[in-house]
Amino acid sequence: MKAEERWQARFRASRMSLPSYAPLAPNRSIYRSNATGTWEVYAWDRASGATRQVTDRPLGTAHAAIDPAGQWIYWFDDTDGDEFGIWRRQPFFGGPDQPVALGAPPGQPAGIALSSTGLAAISLASEGTFRIHLVRDGEHVKMLYEHGEAAWAAGMSMDGELIAINHGEYGDFRHPALRVVRQSGQVVGELYDGPGMGVVGLSFAPAPGDSRLLALHERRRRQEPLVWNPVTGARREIWLKDDGEMTAEWYHDGRGLLIQRGHRARSHLLRYDLAGGGLTLIETPQGVIEEARPRPGGHVEYSWSSASRPPVIRSTSGQVVLNPGGPAAPPSVPLEDLDAEGPGGRIHALVSRPENGAAPFPAVFLLHSGPTSHDRDAFSPEVAAWVDAGFAVVRVNYRGSTGYGSAWRDALHGDVGQIELADVNAVRTAVVEAGIADPDRLVLAGTAWGGYLTLLGLGTQPGLWAAGIAAVPIACHRTSYEDEAESLRAYHRALLGGSPEEQPERYAASSPITYVDQVKSPVLILAGENDTRCPPRQIQKYVAQLERHGHEHEVYTYDAVRSNLVVAERIAQTALQLDFARKHLGRR
Repeated sequence: MKAEERWQARFRASRMSLPSYAPLAPNRSIYRSNATGTWEVYAWDRASGATRQVTDRPLGTAHAAIDPAGQWIYWFDDTDGDEFGIWRRQPFFGGPDQPVALGAPPGQPAGIALSSTGLAAISLASEGTFRIHLVRDGEHVKMLYEHGEAAWAAGMSMDGELIAINHGEYGDFRHPALRVVRQSGQVVGELYDGPGMGVVGLSFAPAPGDSRLLALHERRRRQEPLVWNPVTGARREIWLKDDGEMTAEWYHDGRGLLIQRGHRARSHLLRYDLAGGGLTLIETPQGVIEEARPRPGGHVEYSWSSASRPPVIRSTSGQVVLNPGGPAAPPSVPLEDLDAEGPGGRIHALVSRPENGAAPFPAVFLLHSGPTSHDRDAFSPEVAAWVDAGFAVVRVNYRGSTGYGSAWRDALHGDVGQIELADVNAVRTAVVEAGIADPDRLVLAGTAWGGYLTLLGLGTQPGLWAAGIAAVPIACHRTSYEDEAESLRAYHRALLGGSPEEQPERYAASSPITYVDQVKSPVLILAGENDTRCPPRQIQKYVAQLERHGHEHEVYTYDAVRSNLVVAERIAQTALQLDFARKHLGRR
């Protein structure tokens, strides 16, 4: 197989998400798959083995859920991939779609919580307001919650009597409080640990009448599980001495927790017994577990991959849960860990080297989005495409990244953008000194927050990069704030200490457009015409400044914000980026 066919085959290979099931009807599951070339929702009847496609939309479907009784599949219907719209539902075994919450204004999805009684809590954000509606049987709508700061439905008890709401009423969307209310809106209880320590609701115990709520807290400067009964006030912190951050999920009988621990870009699974407090390691291969879910009977199903091995859906019983069909993706190279000393402490980075050629290689620094995310030892068609093209790929878990404790994640204050780039530069120095990367053939690239850092780096570190590739970037924080979705405005206020009117200097100092006159390297910008996350107007302003200063640049625009849901669009954009890098690094 030729190199180009090989990297494109990785994108075209069928993939699927881990199936989720209805707790009261565990043979009824849903999952998402790209089998048609677009990510869509599927229903799977485990009893008969039958699967069927639920949604069929040109730009794919990103959000779906199944109710606990297994009667209905809910999915979010937006307009042309702009992440603004309404929820719909469809009977599990097929039938016409029904709009959910008719009469409620459409908006950006901010979570859905479902009960076994036909009650749903629908979270939508629009016009500067976050609303949670209670919807009975898809029709009868009641406003449960409304506020100008970000909020979302975090869970609902099986019987529908309790609804958990995460909210940023105390001024910090990045560290929310957790409130539980009844259907009337009466507050049952609230957890708030103070500034800088969020409490995030996960799910109620999977049994009718059980009011225990599973959550994550940050009292020891990392996310750890907490079981809270808001009715009785009882709390139980699950303290683990291992490093890393954690999330958790109930076992089907409510007697144990499946804990997923992330540490240095890899994942591990453990079972915690709530009765005796015992902790058991669950054997899984080295790599990354995207999702994991216990099944009745005690075994665990999980979605796994590594940098070198494509994703599979496995069970701890030893079986492959469901095969997405079609040819498997070609493997890629394993990655290497690299640690570099930076201005804020030791930085963990991941390096993927080409199989052919000799170091020092041309290299691309792929900066992750977020910033509250991190790069991992997981299979990535994008990374593999760059490696096949002869580039070393360097990924940096800079300050602001998750997975290394709350202090590392929350280090972005004051010089947002400059902090991350200082860490990127430290890793750049390390890979050059190690002889891995050629200092004259380095590309800075990224998507969303990574695209923002790319534009900022080209302006503030103009002598370090031979070329830049920025996909759906933030180019001007002020203009982006004016046009973006409500949840991102709340995030901007939390990250930069207020709105542009309240913190004009911070917004300007952190914006790439402030430094556009210092850009020296050619830049490729990819932008979604209907993007509510990185709106096009602020990118257009930046491009106009590039043109005014005569800087070399290319711009590619496309229709959908969610290009990652359409396989052909991902291939087209990857090919464009590879060609751009080859063209400009070949000059040097």
